[in-house]
Amino acid sequence: MTRNQNSSQHSHLANGISQNATAQELLRAPLELWGGVECTINRLGDRYFNQMEISGHATRISDLDLIASLGVRALRYPVLWEAFEPEEGAEIDWSWADERLGRLRELGIRPIVTLVHHGSGPRFTDMSRENFATGLAKFARRVAERYPWIDAYTPVNEPLTTARFSGLYGLWYPHGNDTASFARMLSNECRAVSLAMREIRQVNPHAQLIQTEDLGKILSAPGLAYQADLENERRWITFDLLCGRIDRSYPMWNFLQYGGLTEAEIAWFQENPCPPDVMGINYYVTSDRYLDDRLDLYPEDMIGGNERERYVDIEAVRVCENNPVGIGERLSEAWERYKLPIAVTEAHLGCTRDEQMRWLKEIWDSVRQLRQREVPVQAVTIWSLLGAHNWNILLTSDDGLYEPGVFDLRAPEPRPTALAQMARAFADGDEPDHAVLHQPGWWRRPIRLLNCSSKLHREECPMRMTRRFKGKDRRATPGHSFILSGAAGGSERRDKTARPLLIAGATGKLGQAFARMCDLRGLPYYLLSRHEMDITDRMAVEVALQETRPWAVINATGYARVDDAERKNDVCRASNVEGPALLAKACAHYGISLLSFSSALVFDGAQDERPYVESDTVAPLNAYGRSKAEMEMRVFKTLPAALVVRTGPLFGQSDDSNFVTSALRALEQGQTFAAADDALVSPTYLPDLVHTALDLLIDGESGLWHLANRGAMTWADLARQAANLHGLDASRVEGRPQESLGWKAPRPRFSAIESERAWLMPPLEDALARYKAES
Repeated sequence: MTRNQNSSQHSHLANGISQNATAQELLRAPLELWGGVECTINRLGDRYFNQMEISGHATRISDLDLIASLGVRALRYPVLWEAFEPEEGAEIDWSWADERLGRLRELGIRPIVTLVHHGSGPRFTDMSRENFATGLAKFARRVAERYPWIDAYTPVNEPLTTARFSGLYGLWYPHGNDTASFARMLSNECRAVSLAMREIRQVNPHAQLIQTEDLGKILSAPGLAYQADLENERRWITFDLLCGRIDRSYPMWNFLQYGGLTEAEIAWFQENPCPPDVMGINYYVTSDRYLDDRLDLYPEDMIGGNERERYVDIEAVRVCENNPVGIGERLSEAWERYKLPIAVTEAHLGCTRDEQMRWLKEIWDSVRQLRQREVPVQAVTIWSLLGAHNWNILLTSDDGLYEPGVFDLRAPEPRPTALAQMARAFADGDEPDHAVLHQPGWWRRPIRLLNCSSKLHREECPMRMTRRFKGKDRRATPGHSFILSGAAGGSERRDKTARPLLIAGATGKLGQAFARMCDLRGLPYYLLSRHEMDITDRMAVEVALQETRPWAVINATGYARVDDAERKNDVCRASNVEGPALLAKACAHYGISLLSFSSALVFDGAQDERPYVESDTVAPLNAYGRSKAEMEMRVFKTLPAALVVRTGPLFGQSDDSNFVTSALRALEQGQTFAAADDALVSPTYLPDLVHTALDLLIDGESGLWHLANRGAMTWADLARQAANLHGLDASRVEGRPQESLGWKAPRPRFSAIESERAWLMPPLEDALARYKAES
């Protein structure tokens, strides 16, 4: 097949853009929004990990209609070889693909079909074997014959990345860890792409190759420049092989031969070029790396190296003072090197919601700027629409974290997050407008550097300032002052248009916890005490809202002394009912979101067969519980869109008076610690509560939510488990009936809660382990 034939020099329309469109034609067309679902099937030994099954998408076709509601033009979608042809030549059941690809066609979404996604193929082959390429080509032919209307393919996703993980690092099957394994796997993958496209184009001559690859760059200490140069040349190798660019003058020629490839095997790609129709560039915050030979700066478990010397391979964003992160430069490099159309085929960040939004917007804005410079970037792909599982441990087991995407799957049905609103805005050609987008992401703040405290010391990252507030000097926290480097020229930048959060409750543990998390997440805020804004004083609330102009108010105030509330009911109601109701009325007037907190003590414990959920009827036993129940009713009556979170007893390192800390302190001093062994509760780790509540607030969620760490236990068992984790004598925890503890207010024997809306909080055991790690 000639180069021109294999390059698909044909004319047809795909979503309004001709396949052989020139750069200028692409630039005249609007920037497209594409989507993708994490679909990896990777193998570890004899075990396969299937993201589609873990996420539930494999049995949930309704996801496609949700995806269509975003306005995406194309969807990276799997018809994976391992799933459809587990045995060589087996009869294929196409029903799953028929249904889903047919639905995408009905929805007007162009499928970009992936055949192998970070996998090594079915059990009868793997990337190191000759039959991998020929086997995938045969399967590709069967797919094309079944769906001749499909005109976009990614036969093998990220060949270089997969070969590194499977051939150099030994993480995935077939678990090689040397240059020879890497070179063989990479060659077979790229050969598979070429042969697969040959077969596909015999069925559909118009089919496009959209070839994906991560395009991170390597920076280094001066002494490791030779290694950085090698890896920076290697990062292009997928595209260079497919384009037939590798000859004896090519820097990677000797590297591939050193890896055991023969001259004929390398020359095959020159004779059978298969240049991508679109270069699919994937780029993450951590894609750029830094090679550092200053071993004394790092723990031993971070030190690796090559055959010549030891060094640390670390995310460049974590150590380079002149911030190197930026997709624009990487896309420009790709355009200058190949002059081929480009698409960003993965835009994803596993982080808090605000940071996910900032990353997506930065990529979108960078691409728009490149298009103004006549770099033909056709699309940005939101990845992964349904989130991803276990990528924090590189898919090496199934006990990792879930990273939400545009939709959060930790609910009975996929729940749209604030990213869904952004996606719809991009698809419609609008500018997303959310207060969190007015500040830079963590990768552009001092917190990114390893030598910057994770708790953001004020000296390093000044954020607090005194503001003249109606004639009084009030300690508050408005827009952050960030010291930026790199693209920002090392100058101080403050977005004075950013609307802050207003946090009421400066002297309380909850309010202080929100302030700390806002610092970490780059969320501008005012933290006000009762002296600065008494929520029971209508005028004080009006003044505060008018002068701070917040986009949301977090009511972290409240009377929390359960026993004292029995005799100070008026004081309790003023703080827990009248104040929140007044605040809700003011927020309704100004169109401001409101987050307030309630308690599991709104329940009487009569139902003990399962944890209480949001729709269960409240029946409080004490004055404190009654105040919280009345608060909920009055807040929702005034502001139906309010967000009210019920939670369990809180614990955290920042609060030295909570139950867990008090128990550990007593045990450390050799004392006996008495705790109720007949009252089941849902302990809640304060950082988890604050992070999750902030995400819900940013998502625009409303109504009642139960947020407590998953898993309930008695007070005594909680103390014992904490003691065991800290290496203390748990036998000193004395379990007693709660009546013997001198509590004045009646309490339910069962106040465990969970959510029927979503399962957002980590397990209690995990929270206790993190509490210990942070002590």
